[in-house]
Amino acid sequence: MKILLISPPTKSVVKEVLSTTAPPAGLAYLASMVKEEHDVKIVDSLIENLSFDKVEKIIKKFYPDLVGITATTSMMPDAYKIARIVKNIDENIKIVIGGPHVTFLPEKTIEECSCIDFVIRGEGEITFKELVDYMIGKRDVKEIRGLTYKQNGSIKSNSSRELIKNLDSIPLPSYELLPMDKYNADGVKFGTIMTSRGCPFNCIFCSSSLQFGKRWRAHSVNRVIEEISMLHNEYGIREIEFLDDTFTLNKKRAILIAENIKKEDMDIRWTASSRVNTFSKEVAKSMKKGGCHTVYFGIESGSQKTLNFIGKGITLQQSLKAVKDAHDADLTSLGSFIIGFPDESKDDVKNTIKFSKEVGVNLAQFTVATPYPGTRLWNIALKRNLITSFDWRKYTTLTPIMKLKYFTLEQIMKWLHKAYASFYLRPKFFLWDIIQNHGFIIKKVINNIGSLIGTIKVS
Repeated sequence: MKILLISPPTKSVVKEVLSTTAPPAGLAYLASMVKEEHDVKIVDSLIENLSFDKVEKIIKKFYPDLVGITATTSMMPDAYKIARIVKNIDENIKIVIGGPHVTFLPEKTIEECSCIDFVIRGEGEITFKELVDYMIGKRDVKEIRGLTYKQNGSIKSNSSRELIKNLDSIPLPSYELLPMDKYNADGVKFGTIMTSRGCPFNCIFCSSSLQFGKRWRAHSVNRVIEEISMLHNEYGIREIEFLDDTFTLNKKRAILIAENIKKEDMDIRWTASSRVNTFSKEVAKSMKKGGCHTVYFGIESGSQKTLNFIGKGITLQQSLKAVKDAHDADLTSLGSFIIGFPDESKDDVKNTIKFSKEVGVNLAQFTVATPYPGTRLWNIALKRNLITSFDWRKYTTLTPIMKLKYFTLEQIMKWLHKAYASFYLRPKFFLWDIIQNHGFIIKKVINNIGSLIGTIKVS
């Protein structure tokens, strides 16, 4: 079969500010499951600056039997547009879509866009492989777990699929099908790696533990080093972002990965995410020695009341200690902060802005609490009738879409801009940025502080 995997054209603030974006690793994983038996092509519309018209021409030229589309919540209108383009070319071409949004709203997805034939829920690799087998007559569609589909005018959902126990059983992503030379920032080629899946924590705003399970699963250290080596040696990658929700969940493993990167003497720099309660001086020192330059902490709030409400499971003191440990190891720290939870008061928001400076992070990312489908915040917002819009394009963490107890939507947006201005437009930050980045971040903030929202961490 001919299989075309598409990341649709879409608006990206990250791309607008940083002039680049990350590879669609999910599509590369899917391709690796079927490329030995089928003709597979990947289209990354964003990095290649493709319009819908150009994607349409690619579809017509390749003329696939199956089109797979990946999309986050805010990309759903773009995914639907691609689906309609495909069916206008040939209604017999089958369309499958995957991602966190459709995992939690599979039936609604098909109802909103009747062009979509299949929805893959949760981890997609095995379900996708079995769907391809079904299309060539090797499998009954009713036996494919994790699949929602149309049948005889109705929508059917098969039972959920068990999570993949051994992640090393998944082939390496098919990077050769991506335009790897185009993923670069300021002339430095970069790549992304996800070395683990699943999250045992229960943050109210996050769907990760729901999509990938509460049991943390990880690639072996050898497999991680193998993938890094491939990116470095075959594609000239010099910068890597680890996409794990919590790279440091298993501290010993994080240290081993860092030590092995150093042992292999690879000329790479990298970033990773951590929770403040899974970080330590030992981990920080090992990461630094292994080439890490920045650690991303989900601090979220300067109000312990808010932290308790969102189920973060951390304290303000733990955040202070983790940031100090990072700085003692000469690591740059990037803190994530969220404002606009349903019952947050003005004092809570003020405390978060104040704490973003007191905690000592070098960089800060501020976003608005967004009730993504499947999260506990989504369920709370639905139950309390707080959601003001189901226009998926607004679900970016940049646009308020929940009615709040103490703020109007306009007011919380002003507080978001105020948070950025308060953090970045101060003498202490000016000095740090001039020393570290020659004033690059300051210029970005001054030129358009609104466009910078949510773009400090490339993801």
